[in-house]
Amino acid sequence: MDHSPAQSQVNPVDLLRQEFREHLDLFYNRLKLAAPYHSVEKALNTLAQSLKGLPPAELERLTTDQTLRWIRFRQAFVDSGLHLKHRGIIAGLVRSRQSLNLPPEFDHLLNLYISPS
Repeated sequence: MDHSPAQSQVNPVDLLRQEFREHLDLFYNRLKLAAPYHSVEKALNTLAQSLKGLPPAELERLTTDQTLRWIRFRQAFVDSGLHLKHRGIIAGLVRSRQSLNLPPEFDHLLNLYISPS
């Protein structure tokens, strides 16, 4: 069965929201912390709302440009207050570089814990 027509109709906002969810899951799993469910949902909704007003060309750029996506992900992380959850624990891990085991792109989020809030 060919799913290509359905795939071509997938909303870029939904794709980016799902990618952000996967990154947040990985972030908290690798740090061995329980993800703060309500704050994660707020971050996902914050991202979706910020993307909904964008022109189609800008959304297309976001789907192909990892750096631009991470800028948006970081902004949603901050705007939702997610960066304040587990702040002391994560800051300690970042300072000691213990148990981070995260890909380099996660530095967009981890750097929030070494700069003043």
